[in-house]
Amino acid sequence: MPSFFIDRPIFAWVVALFICLIGAIAVPLLPIAQYPIIAPPSISISTSYPGASPENLYNSVTRLIEEELNGASGILNFESTSDSLGQVEIIANFVPGTDTSAASVEVQNRIKRVEARLPRAVIQQGILIEEASSAVLQIITLNSIDGSLDEVGLGDFMIRNVLGEVRRIPGVGRATLYSTERSLRVWVDPAKLVGYGLTADDVNKAIAAQNAQVASGSIGAEPSTSSQRTSALVLVKGQLSSPDEFGAIILRANADGSTVRLRDVARIEVGGLSYQFNTRLDGKPTAGLSVLMSPTGNALATASAVEAKMKELSRFFPANISYEIPYNITPVVEASIKKVLTTLLEAVVLVFVVMFLFLQNIRYTIIPTIVVPVALLGACSTLLLAGYSINMLSMFGMVLAVGILVDDAIVVVENVERIMAEEGLPPKEATRKAMSQITGAIIGITLVLMAVFVPMAFFPGSVGIIYRQFSVTMVAAIGFSAFLALSLTPALCATLLKPVAKGHGHSTNFVFSRFNHLLEACRFRYASTVGFSLKRTGRLMLVYVALLVGLSWAFVNLPGGFLPVDDQGFVTTDVQTPSDSSYGRTEAVIEKVEKYLAQRPGVDNVTFLTGFSFSGQGMNTAQAFITLKDWSERGPKDSAAAIVADINRDLGSSIRDAKISALQPPPIDNLGNSSGFSFRLQDRGQKGYPALMRAADQLIAEANASPVLQKVYIEGLPEAGVVNLVIDREKAGAFGVTFEDINNTISTNLGSNYINDFPNRGRMQRVVVQADARDRMRTEDILNYNVKNSRGQLVPFSSFATVEWARGPTQIAGFNYYPAVRISGEARPGFTSGDAIAEMERLAGKLPRGFGYEWTGQSLQEKLSGSQAPFLLALSIFVVFLCLAALYESWTIPLAVLLTVPLGIVGAVIAAMLRGLPNDVYFTVGLITIIGLAAKDAILIIEFAKDLRKEGKPLVEATVEACRLRFRPILMTGLAFICGVLPMAIAHGAGGASQQALGSVVMGGMIAVVILALLMVPVFFVSVQRVLAGDREKAAQEGEAYGPPAPVKP
Repeated sequence: MPSFFIDRPIFAWVVALFICLIGAIAVPLLPIAQYPIIAPPSISISTSYPGASPENLYNSVTRLIEEELNGASGILNFESTSDSLGQVEIIANFVPGTDTSAASVEVQNRIKRVEARLPRAVIQQGILIEEASSAVLQIITLNSIDGSLDEVGLGDFMIRNVLGEVRRIPGVGRATLYSTERSLRVWVDPAKLVGYGLTADDVNKAIAAQNAQVASGSIGAEPSTSSQRTSALVLVKGQLSSPDEFGAIILRANADGSTVRLRDVARIEVGGLSYQFNTRLDGKPTAGLSVLMSPTGNALATASAVEAKMKELSRFFPANISYEIPYNITPVVEASIKKVLTTLLEAVVLVFVVMFLFLQNIRYTIIPTIVVPVALLGACSTLLLAGYSINMLSMFGMVLAVGILVDDAIVVVENVERIMAEEGLPPKEATRKAMSQITGAIIGITLVLMAVFVPMAFFPGSVGIIYRQFSVTMVAAIGFSAFLALSLTPALCATLLKPVAKGHGHSTNFVFSRFNHLLEACRFRYASTVGFSLKRTGRLMLVYVALLVGLSWAFVNLPGGFLPVDDQGFVTTDVQTPSDSSYGRTEAVIEKVEKYLAQRPGVDNVTFLTGFSFSGQGMNTAQAFITLKDWSERGPKDSAAAIVADINRDLGSSIRDAKISALQPPPIDNLGNSSGFSFRLQDRGQKGYPALMRAADQLIAEANASPVLQKVYIEGLPEAGVVNLVIDREKAGAFGVTFEDINNTISTNLGSNYINDFPNRGRMQRVVVQADARDRMRTEDILNYNVKNSRGQLVPFSSFATVEWARGPTQIAGFNYYPAVRISGEARPGFTSGDAIAEMERLAGKLPRGFGYEWTGQSLQEKLSGSQAPFLLALSIFVVFLCLAALYESWTIPLAVLLTVPLGIVGAVIAAMLRGLPNDVYFTVGLITIIGLAAKDAILIIEFAKDLRKEGKPLVEATVEACRLRFRPILMTGLAFICGVLPMAIAHGAGGASQQALGSVVMGGMIAVVILALLMVPVFFVSVQRVLAGDREKAAQEGEAYGPPAPVKP
């Protein structure tokens, strides 16, 4: 193939330009994301049962749905929450690659089977099934410019004019209103009801009967009489539309003609449907809407569509309403990709400088440089065909590829330059001869490098998705690089290079002359050292074995991890006041937090959702979404990690009336709520809720006392004071009171009762009945409620019931059908997430029998990645061995090549230890890259030594000569790669931690390869040939007489 393109250089240019053209078309078509879709796809199931306790909710609703979810196709795990607000949420996670649309249909069918067993109130409220991620993409707020609208008015406007529009945007999985719409509120007065001999149930029935849509038909409809000449619809006003009309509802008509109307016993208004949530932006009340992506959505595309839609909708907003998007996770996506692009350009520049330093001729340097953009554009076209995106992982692959892409071209150019200088051949002939020498090496290097990365593409699960991004990018780029090295590069060498007089290959420039003199001295010293080492191969192999033992110890003791935690430009803060706190008490704490954050440098804005947190929902909870200033405006003291530490320290010590927990988001969306671990303690032995909580308290106490763990806590709401209404069923029966009537009365007065709907300015909104606020503040109020018995008499609750104060759960969690406690935490400084996982498992093993545990989110993926990594490394090495064996038709040459691999791993492990990096996914990717690079350098030496052996040279002489000839290109390609990844190793800002993790490991490994492999590859080759290839005596004899070659003067 090289000869074909040497004779047809224009053809080579056309092929390269076609690759560029296709790549240029592909680039704008590729979606952009921070990471590919890595988290398992999920489906959310939610419903409500107003007034139900967490235990009743869990037993009568949640457990029934969980039973049906068991065994669903492709389900990975499911997690449930049942809280004191009557809310149920079940998140079902599926294995990566599951068709969520098909899974959603199956879930709906399974829930249909269980609907007959669910309470009627649950069916009336509805069961919502959504395909959505758990990470908040954006928060949209509506603000009243002149203060004329309160939170209810803003919320009602948002649900009418914004919510539906946002939900229809492609990529949006769920849009949740953290405010409320309007409803018709009927605030009954229990005392007035008693005065009129009525109950709350009478109110419910009257509203249901008198606020109803009537299908009244028409007059003159067919079949009609023959004389009928007209027809018309008959309209009956059944549905009421204003508080006055509802107030006129007749509760009872007396015999004397008088009536009792609803307004006589209740206060009626158009108010809020719910008072559970409020939104605040920088301390000001507002209406909030959170936007969550669909499992297959693209963050940038979805966020851009939401912003465009809001801009469009705002044109129709009244003059007193404005909108903001204070919280948006996509800036980190754009900043991270831009940062990696900058790193890519810096890598290209540094590689160019290194090549120019060695080649000392702009023509020689430009030829390998041209290969880089062509190969990268070719890789982009492959990404488009594979359905991938431009993301951090694929971009990291391109940065790593820069140093590799020029290798083949450098080998070609350097060999052409050497032949021209040593033999005085013209460029075209020198290129032919050079290609005849190195085509086999290039093919071998390409096969090895591609073979290293191919196994990564076939690993399953979320971690497999990460590996696959690197694999496809690297294999595509390396493949195009090799093709160009055999086509475009020789064509350019034959046409662009100028003839060189024999013996005058190097520059006479003073700087280059000194560099060449130093390089030649190093090469002479290196050849001498190799000749000396080959006389002591046995000792060096013992040193190598000792190095392997040390490497094994260091590798095993390197702490584990999943992915580094980057500064993503935002943090979250969970606020939790005592469980019996009122909203006013929680709001006072929120104001203190807002005041602190308003003065904290680095904070841009703060959006507070009250009544909601990652721990649960309730009047004692709130969640702050804190957007930080741009990375360019923040230094190390204002990094996300520093701000989190300051919030936890300062507010944790100054606010005693609440628990404040600031958290960094996880590296990948939908893998937990924070960057720490996610542990689920399960009651597998039916020990009961109290025993489960005692086990959780024991585990958390021991975890926080551990030197490895910190900030270990229950991710949920604590127990709270509860009022047990103890009903004496015998007394109730004696009074003729049914339990259903008791339940209806309690549900209506305390929990609110949704009756039906009423039309309000073009929207059907709910009619809700509840006791007025002053009549549900004390336990005595409960005993004053009345219920009708079978004889129509009013019976107060005090006649058959008592109340008792106790402690009880405000939330019950489940995981994989077992009652569970969600526990989160993190490793102390100096320890990794892998250490934290191991320590939690050790402590959990000390719990009583009957309690189990499972990991979820990022921790589960870390466990899976840790178990896969050794197999992946072993498989990559084995595939390389097989490729080399097939290529060289030898079992011994591949062995000599692969003995080099541990040398690179030594450097990678040392680099990780020096920088405090864990054995995580990036570490594994770095090691696999080093396997290929180490094998590549060994091939360059062994390939030449093998060819020299064929020419009849003795083993040691051939080996030393090969080392002398390949010293310069190996050093050049090694330094080019090291400089190419240097920007990654020292990166900072958005995505900096990830770049450092990968760049440091690969850079350390390559430094070790350049230093150690140059020395040990000849030792491995000679040792293997002596021991396994029958060259023992011959090699020993020639080694005694052989000395290093004389240096070649520049």
